[in-house]
Amino acid sequence: MAAFEVWLAAICTPLLSLIIWMRIKGLEYILINYRWILSCFVLMPLTVLYNVVFFVRNWIIFKLNSAPKLHDRRVADIQKQVKQWKEDGCKQPMCTSRPGWQTISPRVGLYKKTMRNIHVNLVDILEVDTKRRVMRVEPLVSMGQITAMLNPLGWTLPVLPELDDLTVGGLIMGVGIETSSHKYGLFQHTCLSYELVLADGSLVKCSKDENPDLFYTAPWSYGTLGLLVAAEIQIIPAKKYVKVDYRPAHTFEDAINTFKEEVNKKADNEFVEGLMYSDKECVIMTANQKECVIMTANQTDHADSNKINAIGNYWKPWFFKHAETCLKRGAFTEYIPLRHYYHRHTRSIFWELQDIIPFGNNPIFRYLFGWMVPPKVSLMKLTQTKTARRMYEQRHVIQDMLVPMADLSSALKCFDKELKLYPLWLCPFFLPSQPGLVHPDSDQDEMYVDLGAYGTPHREGFHFRETTRRVEEFVRSVHGFQMLYADSYMTREEFRQMFDHSLYDKLREEFKCKKAFPEIYDKICKAARL
Repeated sequence: MAAFEVWLAAICTPLLSLIIWMRIKGLEYILINYRWILSCFVLMPLTVLYNVVFFVRNWIIFKLNSAPKLHDRRVADIQKQVKQWKEDGCKQPMCTSRPGWQTISPRVGLYKKTMRNIHVNLVDILEVDTKRRVMRVEPLVSMGQITAMLNPLGWTLPVLPELDDLTVGGLIMGVGIETSSHKYGLFQHTCLSYELVLADGSLVKCSKDENPDLFYTAPWSYGTLGLLVAAEIQIIPAKKYVKVDYRPAHTFEDAINTFKEEVNKKADNEFVEGLMYSDKECVIMTANQKECVIMTANQTDHADSNKINAIGNYWKPWFFKHAETCLKRGAFTEYIPLRHYYHRHTRSIFWELQDIIPFGNNPIFRYLFGWMVPPKVSLMKLTQTKTARRMYEQRHVIQDMLVPMADLSSALKCFDKELKLYPLWLCPFFLPSQPGLVHPDSDQDEMYVDLGAYGTPHREGFHFRETTRRVEEFVRSVHGFQMLYADSYMTREEFRQMFDHSLYDKLREEFKCKKAFPEIYDKICKAARL
């Protein structure tokens, strides 16, 4: 009995102390300064449960092939809701009813509270047609769903953005990019057609040959021309491994020159990525798909286990930390399983997780709890207090700026001057000269690069609003673009200077969108987000 009392005291004493400490400090203080407690003990277990339930549901629906039948019924219901909105007098603009906390954006949209919410519960893969090399999906299908479904079948997407929770709808109506974009363009450039419900409740399909103006203008329109209900996307054959070559650069000039040199080798490099670890040090990664790994002695066509790195396994180091070792060890090559490569930044949410769980890359944590990482972004947003959101806005940066490759050097200098935030993600992409909101300044195709800044700036004098506005001004001056998920402090006139609204305005007039949907700016400006 005495032993039991000692054991009980050993368990209860620290637990009671923790409860008292939380009562003294307050829940909000804990959520802001010790967010890892909530993440580790609440959000991570909930994430595992959510992922298991959702994966099993999607697998059953796909195997039974019931999704297409459900799809038609659901689209008809969306049309019915839009027509009912018209009958009710078009009193409020429409938007989807998907809660703001469920999106991958760091902010929660306030506009949903004042608009007519349309239920768009479209989360299924509808068809995989390997003969036509096309898959048809609903807008809320995620990249995690797609890779889990396509890779075992021997197929993949030409552009498959990083994070598991990114959705097809978000990547079309917003933007999507991956390290293969220097060959294929943005996610939208791999899409063959879209199906939208317009302001009058009609269902319209658009492609390069059918309703081309709508096809080119729907991307980046943020759901302000119609409600996306399906998309056809190209698929390409997938191989088992990705051969990744890591190459260090120890000067600013070497980083720029090496990166541009590798981007220009379209025929040789399927994937190109750069991670800037300081204003001088960078690791450039190039990659190609391989059926198998051939040993240098070429005595076997089986994989050489010494060269395979299943970086997606939960006990493995975070990818950006693994890549950083190249700066000391020098250039090296390894083979990563295809799905692991596609989601190499998922476990650490690029490098955001180190600010939430500072010990997350510790080997002990990875082996014991890494299988539950990362906590879902949507659940983290749901548990954020107003104070925590304000703190993140003032001290934290999550931005993707797209600038011409010719201006990469000046862009990096601007980011260092204003933010001094590392690592920086460098992802090149091909931008064709096509109609729509985003296109090169000239009538010629052009190579651009995405500069991704995620984390806490270390530049003295950083101010979230003034600093971001200076960066936005630079991006506009080189005819670049800001990803719409991020905080934007541009005025309406500045926003229209950055994005070409000529065809967009024409279509909004033609489709009578003025009462039906707000303009893009009214959904992405700071006043519309919490």
